[in-house]
Amino acid sequence: MSLFKARDWWSTILGEKEEFDQGCLCVADVDNSGSGQDKIIVGSYMGYLRIFNPHPVKPGDGVQPEDLLLEVQLREPILQVEVGKFVSGTEGLHLAVLHCRKLCVYAVSGTLGNVEHGNQYQIKLMYEHNLQRTACNMTYGPFGGVKGRDLICIQSMDGMLMLFEQESYAFGRFLPGFLLPGPLTYSSRTDSFITVSSCRQVESYKYQVLAFATDADERQETEQQKLSSGKRLAVDWVLNIGEQALDICVVSFNQAISSVFVLGERNFFCLKDNGQIRFMKKLDYSPSCFIPYCSVKEGTINTLVGNHNKMLNVYQDVTLKWATQLPHVPISVKVANLQDLKGVIVTLSDNGHLQCSYLGTDPSLFQAPRVDSREINYEEFDAEMKELQKIIKEATKTQDILPKSEKYRDLIVTAEVSPDLDAESQAIDSEVKAEAIPSVTVKITIQSRVTAQKPNLAVCVQAPLAVTCDQFVFDDLEPDSSETVVLSVFLKGNCSPSELEGNCMVSYNMPTELNPEGIPKVAQCNFRLPLRLICFPAQPSKAANHKLTIDTNKPPISFLTIFPDFVDPSEDDQANVLGFQFLTGSKTTLLASKTSQRYRIQSDQLEDLWLITKELTLRLEEHFKKQNCKDFACTFSGSIPLQEYFELIDRHFELRLSAEKFQELLSERAVQFRAIERRLLTRFKDKTPAPLQHLDTLLEGTFREVIALADAAEENQANMFQAFTKLKSATHLVIMLISLWQKLSTDQVAILEATFLPLAEDTQELGWEETVDAAISYLLRTCLSKSSKEQALTLSSQLCMPKDTSRLKKNITLFCDRLAKGGRLSLSTDLTTQQAAVMAVFLACFHFFMRQYHLQKCLEDIGKYL
Repeated sequence: MSLFKARDWWSTILGEKEEFDQGCLCVADVDNSGSGQDKIIVGSYMGYLRIFNPHPVKPGDGVQPEDLLLEVQLREPILQVEVGKFVSGTEGLHLAVLHCRKLCVYAVSGTLGNVEHGNQYQIKLMYEHNLQRTACNMTYGPFGGVKGRDLICIQSMDGMLMLFEQESYAFGRFLPGFLLPGPLTYSSRTDSFITVSSCRQVESYKYQVLAFATDADERQETEQQKLSSGKRLAVDWVLNIGEQALDICVVSFNQAISSVFVLGERNFFCLKDNGQIRFMKKLDYSPSCFIPYCSVKEGTINTLVGNHNKMLNVYQDVTLKWATQLPHVPISVKVANLQDLKGVIVTLSDNGHLQCSYLGTDPSLFQAPRVDSREINYEEFDAEMKELQKIIKEATKTQDILPKSEKYRDLIVTAEVSPDLDAESQAIDSEVKAEAIPSVTVKITIQSRVTAQKPNLAVCVQAPLAVTCDQFVFDDLEPDSSETVVLSVFLKGNCSPSELEGNCMVSYNMPTELNPEGIPKVAQCNFRLPLRLICFPAQPSKAANHKLTIDTNKPPISFLTIFPDFVDPSEDDQANVLGFQFLTGSKTTLLASKTSQRYRIQSDQLEDLWLITKELTLRLEEHFKKQNCKDFACTFSGSIPLQEYFELIDRHFELRLSAEKFQELLSERAVQFRAIERRLLTRFKDKTPAPLQHLDTLLEGTFREVIALADAAEENQANMFQAFTKLKSATHLVIMLISLWQKLSTDQVAILEATFLPLAEDTQELGWEETVDAAISYLLRTCLSKSSKEQALTLSSQLCMPKDTSRLKKNITLFCDRLAKGGRLSLSTDLTTQQAAVMAVFLACFHFFMRQYHLQKCLEDIGKYL
């Protein structure tokens, strides 16, 4: 905050729920009183026009009835108000009011009053212009060097400059390459119009060039008629500032040369008449308005810059000379002479707070009350200190953001999955080629114990699973209230998922005394989907390419008990053998040994073993947990299927290489396509017709090649997604087998999952192979190293796509060998170092994916426009 606040000289609130913008404020001697005192003219989007002449008895007084000279409601919203010499035959000042489809010029006059109520003011319409296009803003000045009068230029929303010579319309010109309107001003020194285009360039157009250019109304004529009607509109000079501009102002004081000031979103520019930069100032805040107001030192200019932090900064060129606090965010600022007081700062906010203030250092009259001295009760302070320390200790027991116990949560979200599949499937746009695609209902309940503002619910399941609706927006929740939503989950992609779990996340704001807008908070919960969602009972198969055997320390349990949803009770032969048919077409068989404590899972595809194996272990654990059996354990004594796993890695990597190749070919064809387009465009623009020399045929052939390559790249992308999903399933299976084989703890399994499954999605910039290779190399160099020589090896700091997978497969094999020889997984012996390392990796991955997400969104938006 500023040390000094702006001293309130006069202020008022305009109307109720009215909106104002940058062009709605103007100060000038609009009634031609000749006293040298300015009046404040304010227009609003509600159509109200007000003129003030403040006369406070003492600084800080509110508005008095006689301060409001005029208030009239026009029929249309007011976009901008300006005062100038707009009426022919007189050099008096008149008021120009810009509406969306109309320009009106008024004369403001006052009549001396004979009673105590004071003078009476009224406006008289001198002339008006009905606009054929929707207006955006306007500027005025002595265009073409005329004397004693001002002309008006209006910029429309579609990029047309409409020029009016007072009561008559002169001509209209379209700006080249126009997309969105920007700020507009006029420089009388160079007789040119200056604006900022949507290309983030400051552009200057000479008035003479506009006058002799092709008329905008003749765009529909033939080419020959166009050539005879005028010249093509050409820009005088261009300067790329790299950001959108909020306002432009041209100033010329006696001590300083003429300058063009441009206020950008993050920078403040001062340009010469020819477009060269005199100086620029990088702002560390978001500006809202500005005005250059005077020059007190030769060669320098003072500028007022308002920002969204309710601050008003005073700059002398690029040097900050003063900063003052305002009670509102200014959207427009002016400097006026009011009641013999020169240099009054007039500011206007978007909700109608109009204030006249001055800069000063008047001290605050507030004095802190005297505190009565009293004796200190040390015993009471000690008891309070112990109570506070107890609260702090309870709060710092866990490092988690969310508390562990639900009874202390302000908002609880729960998800209940229906035990039965939907009677009528809710699946939509599914790519699965099965006869029936089942869906299951999930009921999500949000219970709030406090006031929850703007609650939003997001439901996420891993592709190829999908939900019927994944985003929900609720009204504010009152204390002890609840909301319930129902949705369905189904298999959308034509491959089996790697996880049958989902996540619900609720984001909301909880208001406090210090922050009424609310503190952002998050509540979440996980839910587990049934296996019947992706497969159904089938006849078991005797032969299979891949087989796994899981050992237990308890007698085998009948499948009638642990798989009641897949077994028909009337068929006894399914007690020890069970078949699963996936919706994607593959089949998996589960067998229970009659003589030993073993279970066998077999399938033709390695990745299909994962979900059945996981479901088996989970249901066995739940079964023995219900029987209060705490010593149940599963083990794996076979060999890890690394060769089959490496085949899936090679398949995924081949598709990544194909994607890279398609990208290069598309880039080459796109360059070729643009080159042919440029040549064709040059031929078509040529006044003398010339043969195309089969350029049109070449263009069509290149276009077909681009489309074919794009289709092939899209198909390859879909295949790569399926390959990555299969690779994740196989990776989950390998992690489980390693953990059962080496009897790893929960923390060690978490390290294993972070090593082999670091990415939720892989891209060409950061893929699964290089990430896993770097993680395994780190473990082999630290906790699984054999000697200090291996620990001294340095790893590459950059992750790039490898040439092949030989190094990765070699490291995975070495990793399993080190575990078999007694190696133990541990990131660091120091717990703090371990947490810091994990957090650093997490933050790096998080920032990377956020950049990728925003880049993808930008590309999608560009694709929509293209």
